[in-house]
Amino acid sequence: MNLALTVLEIVAPVFLLAGIGFAWVKLGFEYRIQFVTQLAMTLSVPCLIFVSLMTTQIDPAALSALSLATVAAYGGVTLLAAVIVRVFGLNRRTYLAPMIFGNTGNLGLPLALFAFGDTGLGYAVVVFAIMAIWSFTFGIWLVAGSGSFGKVIREPLVWGTALGALFLVQGWETPVFLTNTLSLLGQMAIPIMLITLGVAVARLSPGGIGRAVVLSLIKLAICIGIAALAGWFFDLDKIAFGVLVLQVATPVAVTSYLLAEKYGADAQSVAGLVVVSTVLSVAALPLMLGFLL
Repeated sequence: MNLALTVLEIVAPVFLLAGIGFAWVKLGFEYRIQFVTQLAMTLSVPCLIFVSLMTTQIDPAALSALSLATVAAYGGVTLLAAVIVRVFGLNRRTYLAPMIFGNTGNLGLPLALFAFGDTGLGYAVVVFAIMAIWSFTFGIWLVAGSGSFGKVIREPLVWGTALGALFLVQGWETPVFLTNTLSLLGQMAIPIMLITLGVAVARLSPGGIGRAVVLSLIKLAICIGIAALAGWFFDLDKIAFGVLVLQVATPVAVTSYLLAEKYGADAQSVAGLVVVSTVLSVAALPLMLGFLL
């Protein structure tokens, strides 16, 4: 009973905020998703990552182990997802990226914070940053046929991660007034991303629901399995292990739909994966947390 209440306390704020975004759109209110997303990814999220890494009490060696486990997990998920797409005869440009990349930002960061506290958030930003770099390079190449390393190094969240890691390793800290300012900017990130997730899902026109259900369940199974194996192999502590599994197993990211639409893949099928996997996560994430806590 206590575990069920704990899980409810973790997931309820996440889905309530996403529900506010969903209802906001359905009630006909304006929400400029491009502006809000740009604000979050250019300003708020990099500040959140930088301050989380700079102020964390986590041993840098533990963060290094998690980084290696994350790279291994996404490498394994990528290979197995490619096999599944080929076996099922699916279009690689449409289906492979959604099978790999989860919603580690909008859902993963707040869930890690609520489930594992500030330590969990410190671990989660590492997983998020590595996934984002893989998405900005290999993910875009999958959908568009080309990827740009130059785009990656211009991304503010990459600089936020690099500077945060540097300050962590060196033991540096920004002046208190600057830390407080950056913290305030970073605190915007989680509620903004959750509300934006609800808005984005409300605006999607999903297709191929039956196939999306099957693929979403397969994605969930392989992501949990491979992330757990990677965490076990690199001997992660309980919190780092839980964060890795939780982050890698998040539902299909809305950015997968945006990329499919931008580069001419089957956007409606990707929208189906986003909606179905997100709905399934309402049941899957609490069950997962029940085992990870």
